[in-house]
Amino acid sequence: MTSQASSAAPSPPPAPEAGARSWALKGAKAAVSIPGLILVAAFIGYAGLARESGLTLPETLLMSALVWALPSIVVLTGAMAGGVGLVPAAIAVALASVRLMPMTMALVPILRVEGRTKRWHLLFASHFVAITAWVFAMRNLPDLPRAARLPFFLGFACTLTGSVSIITGIAYVMVERMPPMVAGALFLLTPVYFLCSLWTAARLSVDKAAMIVGLGLGPVFALVAPEMDLLLTGIVGGCLAYGGTKLARHLGWGRER
Repeated sequence: MTSQASSAAPSPPPAPEAGARSWALKGAKAAVSIPGLILVAAFIGYAGLARESGLTLPETLLMSALVWALPSIVVLTGAMAGGVGLVPAAIAVALASVRLMPMTMALVPILRVEGRTKRWHLLFASHFVAITAWVFAMRNLPDLPRAARLPFFLGFACTLTGSVSIITGIAYVMVERMPPMVAGALFLLTPVYFLCSLWTAARLSVDKAAMIVGLGLGPVFALVAPEMDLLLTGIVGGCLAYGGTKLARHLGWGRER
């Protein structure tokens, strides 16, 4: 009877580590996508900028892997090429990256499993928060089991970061053979993709209003105050969009979806 009972006993559930590895592999496969290819193309363009700015190959690879967010990398590259001091460069990069803080705050509750997720896991995952990974995560993670979200996101983000760094290194070596027009066109794919992704991921009318107002104010501030154009566009455009949609709802012109 002992042997029969033991044979009839249900098999133990799979180890959590095995499940996490499976979801991480699925995330890695998901990184092979149109957004990933566009990001790779944009970093090919950045490789040309880095080489023209006098950065070495190790410096370019380290910035691609450790700074990660492309706008911040471009800001830091420009500061280094222009001979800006350490403190002004750090402030410029911080201002370019401050947008990532609310994105991280929105993503962490989706990744966390109460009582199970360690803080250093979330800190490590927060390094990969940039537009491409964030938009992908916000659109896909809520449909996954909560325990699968963090390994899936890390599999996606690590694969994307690794492949981008490798392609950036290859492009850095081969960029001299690439026509400047092609390198510039590849670099401009990123803002176009960012805009389309943000518009698709926008859930509230104020988000879309902010993008529309920002597109209108950006060229104006670029002419009036070129050194502060992004900051002024964000502050003024965001305030106008928020106030305008608030007034519109008060007057009954529209409702949040």
